[in-house]
Order: sequence, then C-alpha cells, then structure tokens
Amino acid sequence: MKRFTASELRRLYRPDENSSGEDNGQVAIIGGSDLFHGAPILSLKAASKIVDMVFFASPYEPAQDIAAYLKSELSSFIWVPWGEVDKYIDKSDAVLVGPGFKRYAKEGKIESDESYKETREITKELLKKHKSKKWVIDAGSLQTMDADWIPETAILTPNKKEYRMLFGSLDPKTVAEKHNCIIVLKGPVSYVYSSEESIEIHGGNAGMTKGGTGDVMAGLTVALLAKNEPFFAACSAAYIVKAAGDELHKKQGVYFSADDLAEEISKTLFRLLSSRA
Repeated sequence: MKRFTASELRRLYRPDENSSGEDNGQVAIIGGSDLFHGAPILSLKAASKIVDMVFFASPYEPAQDIAAYLKSELSSFIWVPWGEVDKYIDKSDAVLVGPGFKRYAKEGKIESDESYKETREITKELLKKHKSKKWVIDAGSLQTMDADWIPETAILTPNKKEYRMLFGSLDPKTVAEKHNCIIVLKGPVSYVYSSEESIEIHGGNAGMTKGGTGDVMAGLTVALLAKNEPFFAACSAAYIVKAAGDELHKKQGVYFSADDLAEEISKTLFRLLSSRA
C-alpha cells in the first residue's frame, strides 16, 4: 500500500495573493449539544484558520446558550439559527456533520434512546436533502446512521469502534467501493480508502489518544475538502494532524490536549508547505 509523504502536500490549494473574501472556501459545521459542546469548538478551531468562512449550526436547545458558550471560546465563525441551516449548507463548499451530536447510551442501536433517535433523524434528513454536497461525516452521525445514507464521495472519519458499529466486519476497501466514498480509518497507522486507491498515513504518538483529537481532524478535513479533491483532502488532513501531534511531542511529550493540537495545526501546515524537502 502506498505511503503518503509530506511532499504531496504541495498540491494543496493555496489562496492567490489577489483573492478576496469567500474565494478561499466556506464550510458549514453541524453538531454540538448541551452535553458535548466542546467537540465543535475543536472542529471550528481547526477549520477557521484554513478557509475564509465557517458557519456553525446546532439543532439542540437552548441553541443560543450553546452559541454564546462557543463565542466565548472562539470568535471566528458565524452562528446559524437552526431554521436557516439548509440555506447555509447550500452556500458552503463542504459540510461537516456529527461532532458533538448526542449518541446512544451503549453500543448497539437502541431505537428507544431519544438522543440516538434525534441525531439519527437529523443526519438522515441532511444527507438525503443535500446529497450532492461535499460531506465529512464524523462522531455522533457515524454512530447512528445507516450505511445506505452515505452520499457519493463523502469522507467518513471513524475510529475502529465507530467503523465496526456502522460496517461490521466488512473490509474498508470493499465499503469504499460499494458506496463510492472515502473511508479514513484512524489509528497508530491510519488508512485512507477510496473506490480506486488506498493510502497509509504514518506518524502520531500516544498523546493523540485523548478525547477531541478526532474532532480536530474532522474540522481540518472539511476545511481542506472545500478546495481540494476528496481523497486528497482526506489523506492530507490525516497526515497534517499526525505531524502536528509529533511537533507537540517534541516539545512536551504526550502531555498535550486536543486544544493544543488544534492550535498547532496551522503552524505545522505552514512549516510543511514551506519545506523544500
């Protein structure tokens, strides 16, 4: 299997010096809840340093309180009232759904679990209504959806547990071919599968097992997807996140958080793109 290298990042879209607002990508991030309001902050932090505009919407009440909390942590996004989410999805180049959505209480699809049902219904409605959009599907949405809802060329970013819950024991390459999607299977070595290619992503360290690192990667992935081809965006995001984790490891070992990782992303990307290696 081919191994992704830093030199390939040179193919990433870069803003033209004469570009203006909105030329360099707009994304929508849909997620969050009264229980998991930290997850979308991490996604927003990663995405907001890459694209020109980030829209954030949450279906959960009290929605304004969630927005106020998020604004206290991060100012560089636009809060979208839930009733206007379709309009902002249409405006966006790419969409992330799932970070911070509530899931079911235990592994296994429990139809009576209200949190499970609401996340499931929202995920289904959005993916079906906007199936021509460029999607990244993560976290709560992955844990509650059905595989036949996957839009073509969507990027799915499951950990091993989430993959098993959605696809069972099916081979990831088979899944990517069947649904014409991109599977990013996260781990000490990450693997990215499309219907045509498979790539290994090396790097990373034990500090990246902490909660929230997946939300950081999802945010970076949707930001890169705005202006890049899906498979390449997925590979690039997985590589950059691992490289950022390794930069932190040089300075402080495994003692860093997902917030630290989100802050390190743009510095690492700049370093990698500036390197002559």
